[in-house]
Amino acid sequence: MRFNELIAGVKQDLAIKVFGDEFEPMRRAANQIAGILGGIWGAAEVKVEDVTGMPVLEIDVDKREIARRGLSLSTVQDVIGIAIGGREAGVVFEGDRRFHIVVRLSDAERNNIEVLKNLPVALPEAAPGAGATMVPLRQFATFRFSEGPNQISRDNGKRRVVVTANVRGRDMGSLVEEAQAKISDQVKLLPGYWLVWGGQFENLVSARQRLLIVVPICFAIIFLLLLGSLGSARDVLLVYSAIPLALTGGVFALWLRDMTFSISSAVDFIALSGVAVLNGLVMLTLIRQLIASGVPKQEAIYRGALTRLRPVLMTALVASLGFVPMAIATGTGAEVQKPLATVVIGGLISSTLLTLFVLPALYALLGSELRSTREDLGLSARPPLADVEQAAE
Repeated sequence: MRFNELIAGVKQDLAIKVFGDEFEPMRRAANQIAGILGGIWGAAEVKVEDVTGMPVLEIDVDKREIARRGLSLSTVQDVIGIAIGGREAGVVFEGDRRFHIVVRLSDAERNNIEVLKNLPVALPEAAPGAGATMVPLRQFATFRFSEGPNQISRDNGKRRVVVTANVRGRDMGSLVEEAQAKISDQVKLLPGYWLVWGGQFENLVSARQRLLIVVPICFAIIFLLLLGSLGSARDVLLVYSAIPLALTGGVFALWLRDMTFSISSAVDFIALSGVAVLNGLVMLTLIRQLIASGVPKQEAIYRGALTRLRPVLMTALVASLGFVPMAIATGTGAEVQKPLATVVIGGLISSTLLTLFVLPALYALLGSELRSTREDLGLSARPPLADVEQAAE
């Protein structure tokens, strides 16, 4: 809620800002948008910002009547302004302090509409047909109460009215996509009026654009580093095969807990992919070392999988158990912690199974043929298999 307020000035998940010049068209469009949002599945607590409702006393002066009596509009307005708002009439000095003398009606009289109606207005001496020099204000002014603006909110100097809503039981992206399609078809804005989508959706869009650039670059760098380590693009792709199953486990865990995809879970998918690649690299490196030392391929795959069983399980268990408190959190920040931890736990379970069972099988079918010799590795004689496994450990 705090991040939403910093980003868009609202505490709800979704904010639709209607910008324009006049409040009435903006309010009419905002109410129409709120009606559309209320009919979309997943939108809850739909509310339009309160911009009206302040009671205002309007005094309408009959210009023809005051002209007939020889009065000017400014004279009548001065009388009303002095009675209600007050006007400075002098200054009182007390030592080195001074106080302004303001003339106005008392609070009780200013709140009494009958007193305001009977405010005396001085007529000009030369007014034709004037039977008296003072007449009450009610003879040429009408009084009525109406609703005025409660507040005037602005963004970048432009007036705006905000429609807010929370998202329940549905992901933000699909809800906004449906809402945008319906609003664009049903809401027709006047020229000079426009909509801006904000709230958590604004953060989602900016994060998505950033991730579309960062994630491919990160995976490309990791691919180059693995290629330099393994020397075979085919083996690098085998290590990368841990990523899809890790992501599948994370998505399945979110579905199992009835949770939606969010920015926190998206960021943790990246971390999960890194752990899956690391475990795959650890196992594949040992298998390649065993093959290079002269062990038959099937034997090396079998022994490599058994040797790396404990390190891979330890890596998965440490991360999974460490995220359990976050996965069951219910306090402040749980809306960020729960999807993050859920993705990690579910993804590590699936990626660990892949690393221990599927990756060795894939390497047996698709792994590159190693032609390294003992001399290529800088070794003078073939060591016992136990020594290779111990060195790998």
